[in-house]
Amino acid sequence: MATPPLDGELDRLLEYIHDRRNFDFRGYKRASLSRRILKRMQAVGAEDYQRYTEMLEANPGEFRELFNTILINVTSLMRDPEAWQALAEEVIGPLVTQKGPLEPIRVWSAGCASGEEAYTLAVLLAEALGEERFRRSVKIYATDADAEALHVARHGRYPTSKLRAAFGEERTRRFFDEDGEESVFRADLRRALIFGRHDLVQDPPISRLDLISCRNTLMYFTSDVQMRILGNFHFALAPGGYLFLGKSEALVTRTGMFEPVDLRQHIFSRNGRAPHVGVLPAPAASRAASAWTAPPLSEELFDQVPVAELVVDDRSVIVAANREARRLLALGTGDVGRSYLELASLSRVVELRPAFERVLRDRHVVTVHDVAWATGDQPVTLDITVGPLEANGGVVVLLSDVSRYQHLRDELEASQRQLETAFEELQSAVEELETTNEELQSTNEELETTNEELHSTNEELETMNEELQSTNEELETINNELRDRNEQVDDLNQFLESILGSIQSAVVVLDAEMQVRAWNRQAEELWGLRSDEVLGQHFLNLDIGFPVERLRSVIRDCVAGRSQRAQLSEPAVNRRGRPILCSVGISRLVGSAPLRGVILMMDSEDASRGPLPKEEEPAPAEAFPDGQLSEREGAGD
Repeated sequence: MATPPLDGELDRLLEYIHDRRNFDFRGYKRASLSRRILKRMQAVGAEDYQRYTEMLEANPGEFRELFNTILINVTSLMRDPEAWQALAEEVIGPLVTQKGPLEPIRVWSAGCASGEEAYTLAVLLAEALGEERFRRSVKIYATDADAEALHVARHGRYPTSKLRAAFGEERTRRFFDEDGEESVFRADLRRALIFGRHDLVQDPPISRLDLISCRNTLMYFTSDVQMRILGNFHFALAPGGYLFLGKSEALVTRTGMFEPVDLRQHIFSRNGRAPHVGVLPAPAASRAASAWTAPPLSEELFDQVPVAELVVDDRSVIVAANREARRLLALGTGDVGRSYLELASLSRVVELRPAFERVLRDRHVVTVHDVAWATGDQPVTLDITVGPLEANGGVVVLLSDVSRYQHLRDELEASQRQLETAFEELQSAVEELETTNEELQSTNEELETTNEELHSTNEELETMNEELQSTNEELETINNELRDRNEQVDDLNQFLESILGSIQSAVVVLDAEMQVRAWNRQAEELWGLRSDEVLGQHFLNLDIGFPVERLRSVIRDCVAGRSQRAQLSEPAVNRRGRPILCSVGISRLVGSAPLRGVILMMDSEDASRGPLPKEEEPAPAEAFPDGQLSEREGAGD
């Protein structure tokens, strides 16, 4: 049984999925995500993370199964009817009134799964606007990260029974065309819906929207990702636009970006405040700059740069120095072309050489702060920045005079010390108040933490409920299939029993091992053994009045395919003890390995009088009192 991967292993798996398929699951809640991945690992028999990675590399189709497991597509038409009723009354009604007859109405169903939510929105809008205005004005953008779910959604085909349960008979007949046991959303209204793949974590949002419906989707993400997505929603909505969320998504009330319209049904409107989070998805961690390529400058412009600048190649040779560098470092014209290590002025800067070596090795910018420098009688303080150059593989060295800033900093520090001395008494008086405030703040934080934990637990329970519902639906589908197959098997058994019962001859079916697989009623009458006594028994071991050993070679030839049919007659004794002549027809039973065998057709004749019609058979001896035989039977003997 697979064990859950460690955090580091899980991070590497998520990075691998992102690199291969551009799916970013790093913003999903870890507990739920690891549980879903573990479920898939158990299904394919992967013992650990390394084995499952190998499976993904060897079988790209496993990515689709993994995504179907992670992306739980549990949805339904008119889910939570009270919430949809509130949306129709408090959002769609006012929205239709506010919009002019020719103004567009733009709606986004984010995380639409297999499309039920998008078509529910379409039905409510078409009912409120009228079909003609709906076709002219409405655009519903339905998106999801699961491509397979979108394929189902684009067809707009659902069982008619579910549509009637959700919308009622009249709505279903008005907006759907019936096709057998399923119904399809009307083609003329279907043009208003646009389905497309969209990742809420990575992709930018749709803009200028009047309504966003995103129900029971945010609860799968971490709090910071939820905040970023809500910031995107705020950006996407037009002023006064509405946001419709699921019953387990309560973080929106703490963002300050939305105002409640119906808090109980989780309907909000966009306010005018700018969001405190980025309105576009956060980019992947940027790589550190590997090189600094300075723009090409003419010699004259290079000399006019107000900061001292040196260009040094990878052999430590000074390639160029501008006017400020020559002044600050007292460089002559002959110093250009020499190693900076040979110059007395630069060799005294002990911090420069290790910075130079680090830049050449790592190709990263290095800055050394507060370097003391003496130029003439006036000491100065420098910030030295060394950055890599792509052109010659060397470095550029910038020497910035920060003496003024250092002086200001020293003055600031002195002022701060004075202020600290002046406020000592005030600080002593305030400490008690701060202590009280800290205790109150600590209590408040504990309450907030408890609230967050309760909210997180609620979301986790909701997620598990969704998973259980999905599993129950799968089990129900499997049970229906098994029920259908059992009914088919029962029908076949009844059909076979009817055929065997209608045959007037004794019929015995043997498998390849000569075990009895079928024994009809005429065989019971002939040999006096019930079917439940012989089924599964070896035919040659049966104690009947027929010399069954003589059939061994004939049966084996038929099973082996050396003959298809055989006929023989042997004297035997029936269940009444009367001698008969038994005619046996042997036919080969053709089929797969479990079904190979032979069929024996047995017809009996009275050994003394020839064939004995069934209706003329004498009654058994037990039917006569005192063991006396009938006259006809006694005469025959």
